[in-house]
Amino acid sequence: MAFFSKLKDRLFKSSSRLEQGLEAIVEEGGEETAPTPDPVIPQPEPEPQPVPELPEPAPVPEPVETPSPMPSDPTPAPPPPEEPAPETGQRPGLLGRLFARGDGRTVVRRTLDDDMLEQLEELLIASDMGVDTALRVTANMAEGRYGKKLSTEEIKQLLAQEIARIMEPVAKPMPLYPKRPQVVLVVGVNGSGKTTTIGKLASQFKAAGKKVVIAAGDTFRAAAVEQLQVWGDRAGVPVLTAPEGSDPASLAFDALTKAQADGADLLMIDTAGRLQNRADLMEELAKIVRVIRKIDETAPHNTLLVLDATTGQNALSQVETFRKLADVSGLVMTKLDGTAKGGVLVALADKFGLPIHAIGVGEQIDDLAPFDPEEFAAALTGLDSN
Repeated sequence: MAFFSKLKDRLFKSSSRLEQGLEAIVEEGGEETAPTPDPVIPQPEPEPQPVPELPEPAPVPEPVETPSPMPSDPTPAPPPPEEPAPETGQRPGLLGRLFARGDGRTVVRRTLDDDMLEQLEELLIASDMGVDTALRVTANMAEGRYGKKLSTEEIKQLLAQEIARIMEPVAKPMPLYPKRPQVVLVVGVNGSGKTTTIGKLASQFKAAGKKVVIAAGDTFRAAAVEQLQVWGDRAGVPVLTAPEGSDPASLAFDALTKAQADGADLLMIDTAGRLQNRADLMEELAKIVRVIRKIDETAPHNTLLVLDATTGQNALSQVETFRKLADVSGLVMTKLDGTAKGGVLVALADKFGLPIHAIGVGEQIDDLAPFDPEEFAAALTGLDSN
């Protein structure tokens, strides 16, 4: 998939750092072993190989040689059966390919013991996975494998498997409801990519045939309003604005009224993200909710928290804070292309269990895509996507 290759390329810092760390851990206490873990492969191979030689005793066409035109044709026929004789075929077996050592090269393997587990934990913590998540992941990796010798490739696959398992339950697209207009409140600190995310989502929903309206509710930042207007023009989506410094709740009320009158499917409301004035921000968000509920008591139907991956472990405290400020229903993680520590997304999934609707790896519209746990795990660990 195009997005996977883009994700893998842009998570290169993360995956290469993890990869280098894993290789260093295995090599430190490991030893070279010949590609002996393939004893199963030689057994099936010798038996099927002799079978192709059976075509040789097929001199059945010879009785037909009586007519003169036929003998000239059989002459080229004998050489082909002799050519398949080079049966010294090297094993292209699945296990040989899985362990990536079918070419006869030795593989470094290390016994999975307490020392190795401790080093793995430290590596995952350094990748922003968090202490609790790192301990849980390594414990699961060791289950049933403690005391066994493992190669770097095998550890990468186990790690990717564990990451995908943790993230599977939270990989959910933003739900769409029959209620029109569906009100989506978008929250997050300034600079997290909130405005760009709204623009991308609006553009994608519009392309999917939805009628979208955007409300530029961060009325204290002129740059945010201008950026939304650029995205609105690009996507053909109306952006409702208010004079700088005016009441965001009043704008939200007007926007919902207009969205209803226009028969819009979605109303996306941008909000301020000034966490240094938490009390003010909490009151502002609460007021927006109170005001729009005068029109629709079920609104907002989604509250998306946009997080910046480059903030690392700070993303965890932001989730804590915004869950108190607003009833967060799902997450969008941006700027995965700008961080060498993509593990924070695993920590978020493990700690909070909030749905992860989408991830962003760049500035283009198609750089925001639904979250796929297998693809993310493969990209983070440096594996190829299946």
